[in-house]
Amino acid sequence: MTTAYWVLAGPLALFYLYAGALKAFRSPDRLRPMMAWVDRVPLPALRALGTVEVLAAAGLVLPPLTGVAPPLAVAAAAGLVLLQAGAIAVHLTGGDRRIALNLVLVTTAAVAVWPATGL
Repeated sequence: MTTAYWVLAGPLALFYLYAGALKAFRSPDRLRPMMAWVDRVPLPALRALGTVEVLAAAGLVLPPLTGVAPPLAVAAAAGLVLLQAGAIAVHLTGGDRRIALNLVLVTTAAVAVWPATGL
């Protein structure tokens, strides 16, 4: 079960660490080529979203590694499912039909919840 968790959670955490750091620190002008939706979201919300993603990445990795509060990994994975559900809604309401990455991320996070419960 632990191997299954790390196969799912490791790449997921790396993705969210990178994406969250970009949202937390880059200007909207530099994000626009990658994320067309940034103009529809206020800057403080974009920064908060980036911070949440970085914290979720830490929540996927640190509790299982340290053995301190391992159920937080379940909460982080479940939170990422909710985050991606919201992301899909933002894309679709803005007329953006490119949600393949979001579907992969929501599926990976949802599947990661199960092995995380056995940590």
